Amino acid sequence: MKRLIVAITGASGAIYGVRALEMLRDVGVETHLILTVAGIRTINAELDLGVDAVRALADHTHNPKDIGASISSGSYVTDGMLVAPCSIKSLSGIAHCYNDELVVRAADVCLKERRRVVLLLRETPFHLGHIELMAQATRNGAIVMPPVPAFYHRPATIDDIVNQTVARALDLFGVSVQAIRRWNGRASIGAA
Repeated sequence: MKRLIVAITGASGAIYGVRALEMLRDVGVETHLILTVAGIRTINAELDLGVDAVRALADHTHNPKDIGASISSGSYVTDGMLVAPCSIKSLSGIAHCYNDELVVRAADVCLKERRRVVLLLRETPFHLGHIELMAQATRNGAIVMPPVPAFYHRPATIDDIVNQTVARALDLFGVSVQAIRRWNGRASIGAA
């Protein structure tokens, strides 16, 4: 069974983390959620879904201050970590291995164990400091994947855009979900 860590941090776009939890639940992947204080604030501002409902989507929920949680150790095997959305603060911590909270500690553990870490970075426009942080995180082994929408699948709703982005992120972990619409070389495409 696959096991993924999902962190929801304080950047706009909490729906990305929530949708990832929903998709992972639907395909039977065990999830470990880290929900930061700023992530809770973003959920309350952006979604009609309560924080308890978001926590209920995960198999396990961890306190973001608990750097002694199971997922803070390399001996606790996971298939990696998705930070969705990823704030610049979280990116900075991950880029600099600043392990004072669980999001960064869990990401750092995944990176040192050569497990996949995908960062759905939500910020725009970028200044040079942001770009340098992305470069450092990439050198450390993370994949920086800003949720830039694709349009070849002709999205009709925001949900279509969110689903495609999250499904592409999950592809990076070897998790395939039905929501993805793959390019097949033709203008008219169907679901995979």
